[in-house]
Amino acid sequence: MEFLTNGKLVIVGAAGMIGSNMAQTALMMRLTPDVCLYDPFAPALEGVAEELFHCAFEGVRITYTSDVREAFTGAQYIVSSGGAARKAGMTREDLLKGNAAIAEQLGKDIRAWCPDVKHVVVIFNPADITGLVTLIHSGLKPSQVSTLAALDSTRLRSELARYFRLPPDRIENCRTYGGHGEQMSVFASTTLVNGRPLSELIGARMPQADWEALRQRVVQGGKHIIDLRGRSSFQSPAYLSIEMIAAAMGGRPFRYPVGTFVRTEEFRDIMMAMETALTADGVSYRPVQGTPEEHAELKASYEHLCALRDEVIALGILPPVAEWGAINPNLR
Repeated sequence: MEFLTNGKLVIVGAAGMIGSNMAQTALMMRLTPDVCLYDPFAPALEGVAEELFHCAFEGVRITYTSDVREAFTGAQYIVSSGGAARKAGMTREDLLKGNAAIAEQLGKDIRAWCPDVKHVVVIFNPADITGLVTLIHSGLKPSQVSTLAALDSTRLRSELARYFRLPPDRIENCRTYGGHGEQMSVFASTTLVNGRPLSELIGARMPQADWEALRQRVVQGGKHIIDLRGRSSFQSPAYLSIEMIAAAMGGRPFRYPVGTFVRTEEFRDIMMAMETALTADGVSYRPVQGTPEEHAELKASYEHLCALRDEVIALGILPPVAEWGAINPNLR
């Protein structure tokens, strides 16, 4: 049976709901025969491993460990959900301090045990900041680290399909940019609804008030899942993050924006969702095209991320921006 790669894939946080779903998804998609599950919580990790053994996947080697050195040694690909989960009443930003510290250690462990890793996907919240912290402390190139941002775009797709009573595949090129949080920028100008630009439908087939309400449902999509299920999303982030790492392995191109390190004249020294390509060569981005109003929203989202970044700097988890190159020469 063929696999996409033979490289070692490490699932960080594998004892959790997202991590265990990521592991099963990667095995079902036959990305690699070498899947390692890592989590400091050994009893639950063993339970996940036992479940996967009982699936009787063919041709694969599933290992598990609570020793980070053992897990990361020889890793070519890493997907990490290894932070605290968002709970009812919390925003993604409420997780900032604790999860930024976890991201710092993740970066240092990558530097110590698998500096030759090809790609790392970071998905624990606030993902833009935890991804940035991981990148800086890992010493990797910006093209080698990406973060989950697609969940906002897929929520936009779902909401529009429901509103227009269309199959979801008739909603194309949905895009949210900037931060993966409540300050995200939701674009209408990129989206096609049954082949027609969404921006032409707003005010015609879709009253402006309905669009504003739909935008809010997209922004609050994560909160809505918590309200319904009593816990944060795990199936959708697990699947999308494995689609991301599959693209980094050379598989099908990823269809949605991902979070990437940005350094342009306008947006500098931050991790944020842009219009991206994620391939075996890593993640690259190009400028976002939109209306003046959408661009103003994107700028506001960027400024919110900068405030979070500066808070992490004030906590001592990151050095000042001017000193990043001393830790990671790829950021000079």
